[in-house]
Amino acid sequence: MLDPLVAATATELADRLRRREISSVDVIEAHLDRIDEVDGAVNAIPVRRAREAILADAAQLDALSQPAGPLHGLPVAVKDLEDVAGLPTSSGSTVTSTRPARASGLVASRLQAAGAVIIGKTNTPEFGTGSHTFNPVHGLTRNPWDLGRSAGGSSGGAAVALAARMVPIADGSDLGGSLRNPAAFNNVVGLRPSIGRVPLTEPTTHRLARLSVQGPMGRTVGDVALVLSALAGPDRRDPLALTDDPSSFTSPLPTTMSATVGWIGDVDGAFACDDAPMALARAAADVVTDAGGELIQMGAALPGAEQIFRVVRGLGFRQLAADIPADRHHELKDTIRENMAYGLALTVDDIMEMERLRVGLRETVVELFDRVDVLALPTTQVLPFPVDQEFPTEVAGQAMPDYLGWMMSCCVITATECPAISIPAGFHDGLPAGLQLVGRPGADRELLEMAAAMEAARPYHHLIPEL
Repeated sequence: MLDPLVAATATELADRLRRREISSVDVIEAHLDRIDEVDGAVNAIPVRRAREAILADAAQLDALSQPAGPLHGLPVAVKDLEDVAGLPTSSGSTVTSTRPARASGLVASRLQAAGAVIIGKTNTPEFGTGSHTFNPVHGLTRNPWDLGRSAGGSSGGAAVALAARMVPIADGSDLGGSLRNPAAFNNVVGLRPSIGRVPLTEPTTHRLARLSVQGPMGRTVGDVALVLSALAGPDRRDPLALTDDPSSFTSPLPTTMSATVGWIGDVDGAFACDDAPMALARAAADVVTDAGGELIQMGAALPGAEQIFRVVRGLGFRQLAADIPADRHHELKDTIRENMAYGLALTVDDIMEMERLRVGLRETVVELFDRVDVLALPTTQVLPFPVDQEFPTEVAGQAMPDYLGWMMSCCVITATECPAISIPAGFHDGLPAGLQLVGRPGADRELLEMAAAMEAARPYHHLIPEL
């Protein structure tokens, strides 16, 4: 029988820890035992701190007279693209250093400052590239709902760790859907926050373009809001960070709504989508009326979105090509080298055209949100696919031009610069799917409120995969 401390949501655990009904040591031990029990089957947390050190941190928290923060006593594993002091950051690649990081990055530091106990690192594709979690360092992460299926990515390890009840909270990053895609594939929640909500402190080209973000994952919308309260807030190293008070995310979320949701489906043919994820997402969107809102069907072309995404992403890989010694490029997977070649071929004219398109797309987004409060569409174009397939080469009978083609349901939303969240949308033949909700730039709290109301009308977080 599953330990109740492992089955509980993060908000439930945080409340009980705050009232000292349970101890951090109790919570941490239960989750470490769960990891020992099931992670061998899924490989979500390949890097772990020593059990004794983890429990010592938990005991220190229990000795405090007041909670350390909103995440007091909760275990978390950090995505292996983020530095954690004392642990190596492989980024899933053989070309990175195996030396332990000397200092933690912003996300890891804020998680710890909020009272979370870092137990290890979650698996990711090589350099977070692609939405299927495998790499030559830590191997393949499997979907807990079907071990023969992909866990998605690039925050695949985080999503699996949540779904399998190995951790109650997690972090991730998102350029082309890396918080949203694995959430949909694993029946959990992933929020791509507004640009600037979680500060960026690493001056790389693609991050300066402000499309790459870091954000929270959880099993419920409330859990995600709880983690966001710890991650959000300004940092003097990021002049474009949003300055809103992050404590607003700790306020209770509603179970009803009066918002208008616009169903945009395949975004006027912007991407192909298999029948099952589209039907599940549409049925999940229909729940808005049960929650007190209104659902309308609307056209929503996003002109230039794919081109914007590809060029901005290409700039990031241009930088990656410069950062990695040329004599080691051969160690990288083919798709990374292809992206590097694309980025290196970009011209000034390509970049200027991308910026022109961004201005027009922003105007389109403003017009869309003059009509509705939130947009809805499927998170993914396919259900979890076989693990031995690198990526889907065909969707809904259409051949994909490359490995980004099957991810466009997230990529085109990234280009809008809007916050987006994936919430569970149900199952088809035992495989999960997600509903993607998109809010106005900066309106993260409002987006969470709408997602919470829809989640309350049709919850899925109580379902647990059999491992």
